[in-house]
Amino acid sequence: MSLLEVRDLHVTYANGAQAVRGVDLTVDAGQKLGIAGESGCGKSTLALALLRLLPASTKVTGQILLDGEDVLTMKWGRLRAVRWAGASIVFQGAMHSLNAVHRIGDQIAEPIRLHRTTPAAKVKERVAELLEHVGLPAARAQAYPHELSGGQRQRVMIAMALACSPDLIIADEPTTALDVMIQAQILRLIEELVAEQDLGLIMISHDLAVLADTCDRLTVMYAGRVVEEGPAQQVYDDALHPYGKALSAAFPRIGDPASRFAPRGLPGDPPDPSDLPSGCTFHLRCPVALDSCSSDDQVLLDAGGSRRAACVHVGRPEASPDTEDASVGSER
Repeated sequence: MSLLEVRDLHVTYANGAQAVRGVDLTVDAGQKLGIAGESGCGKSTLALALLRLLPASTKVTGQILLDGEDVLTMKWGRLRAVRWAGASIVFQGAMHSLNAVHRIGDQIAEPIRLHRTTPAAKVKERVAELLEHVGLPAARAQAYPHELSGGQRQRVMIAMALACSPDLIIADEPTTALDVMIQAQILRLIEELVAEQDLGLIMISHDLAVLADTCDRLTVMYAGRVVEEGPAQQVYDDALHPYGKALSAAFPRIGDPASRFAPRGLPGDPPDPSDLPSGCTFHLRCPVALDSCSSDDQVLLDAGGSRRAACVHVGRPEASPDTEDASVGSER
């Protein structure tokens, strides 16, 4: 049985916006799943839905099975026990997630006190252990968030996520706004923690290169749906869906002058989730769309090698979009 299994998940906000539409995914213990896509594609909504952190007015249907138990049907007492202890989230923007008027040691200790019957002295020891585990001296427990650098605050958020030894960690843009050196340190830290503790990891980012370097498998979302999934490095190097190709081509490759001097991407933005176009939602930005794409929706098709993609060109080698062309994009 998988650690996490999401089945046909739909999330619709009170204003009618369809933020997540029929998403299926699985995460096993020790597995690192990356979820990629532009802003507005439903990544963060999906992350919040996994632990029922969305507003009460939001309509959520489907199944979210955590260790075989459906999060969507849990009673509040059980849900409180699962949060932090069963699965935890590293939110993007650590400064906004930490309480500015409380010392970081107290904030790391809070979930331990809530979810464990641990003596006060042992709680203090656990906080020191967690800080050292994420590369911070135990003495920093007395610091306030504003006394730490951005990278240090992100390490505190990871320590909080690990406080109750969860089986699953959801990291939503964990390296946003960090410089590349600190970003690399945080990513290596997350990888080491997952390996050491056999955790399941969901990492969300717009950066396909980071996900390909960190994760085992990669899921690409567009307009609330999964449009491609497969082994991370394969999706990054040779995406099957035109949108995946465009995301990959947006990042220059070291040693590839063409990508450095002529970076490519797509014009426009993802569609408004409250006013989605008919047919394939990507067809308005797709450089290889067929006339039928404006009316015929696409579903994930098996492309072999544990890969799937939702594109009319999948399974038609003679009509497969060229990598160069598909990364340029044109308005239709």
